[in-house]
Amino acid sequence: MEFVGFTLRNNLFVAPMAGVTDRPFRQLCKKLGAGLAVSEMVTSNSLLYGSAKTKRRANHDGEVEPISVQIAGAAPAMMADAARHNVDRGAQIIDINMGCPAKKICNVMAGSALLKDESLVGRILESVVNAVPETPVTLKIRTGWDKSSRNALSILKIAEQSGIRALAMHGRTRACGYSGQAEYETIAAVKREACIPIIANGDINSPEKAKDVLDATGADALMIGRAAQGRPWLFREIEHFLKTGTHLMPPRVSEIHAILLAHLEDLYEFYGIETGVRVARKHISWYTRGLAGSAAFRHSMNQLPDIRQQQQAVNDFFFGLAEHNEHLNYIQTEHKNDWEELAA
Repeated sequence: MEFVGFTLRNNLFVAPMAGVTDRPFRQLCKKLGAGLAVSEMVTSNSLLYGSAKTKRRANHDGEVEPISVQIAGAAPAMMADAARHNVDRGAQIIDINMGCPAKKICNVMAGSALLKDESLVGRILESVVNAVPETPVTLKIRTGWDKSSRNALSILKIAEQSGIRALAMHGRTRACGYSGQAEYETIAAVKREACIPIIANGDINSPEKAKDVLDATGADALMIGRAAQGRPWLFREIEHFLKTGTHLMPPRVSEIHAILLAHLEDLYEFYGIETGVRVARKHISWYTRGLAGSAAFRHSMNQLPDIRQQQQAVNDFFFGLAEHNEHLNYIQTEHKNDWEELAA
């Protein structure tokens, strides 16, 4: 796919998720089939540039290009400075966060709260685009603040006039959070009016759903978030299905085990031992959700204080699975983003 001046492997993007899409996760998703991965949001507050968290989020050492960095904030001048700061540190695409529904972000009028002030949206977009004229700038939004004020079409026009190169949209309002069904019809309406690429986001959790969303929206690309947590091979499964109409074999127990161990090593190296062990716990939980005995395993694993014990617990769990079933097959539950093991 040709996207804002870069040739990508495909049109499958990793959604920016705070606390999830760190460099190890982005690299893993790219390795397993994603065409692009957007970083977790980086603050526009320059007073925090020196913090360990912000430094890690701006760390792109060895990352597969193109490097897309999402910035968040509500002040045009600060957002412009943040764009320049991140471009100077390796960002090749700047993405602007106007989609985050978290209260702590919206309470400072950032994220999806910005959708309530279209004038401010325009000022921020113009400031960022003008600040980094050689770097493509993209935008992530929701369909609106709430169901009575869906304004994605208006935001599209403001974005195009400001020089935004692509628009990603989660098919829910901020008020919806992650409940209910994604509004693919709203994404389709925006796509029909758009002169820039449109990326559809929301509830894409299987190869069949990916095709359905592309067909329903006409979108140029798909953005996948929660469904890839603990299942980064979803990207290659979707890529294969879109190309061939057939399914890849599910990953073997041994492969999932190897992927998780490699992911843990990257987390330990990236965060350091103490923080790495803590961050690893949620990823281990995601990899093992829905598997036989996983609830008890997660409870005991979360009590383990060091790398050696954590790795040993993972090995013991997966060796036990491999004794009973060489393939792990998953099905999507009807009402939640979770996965269950099929009987052999």
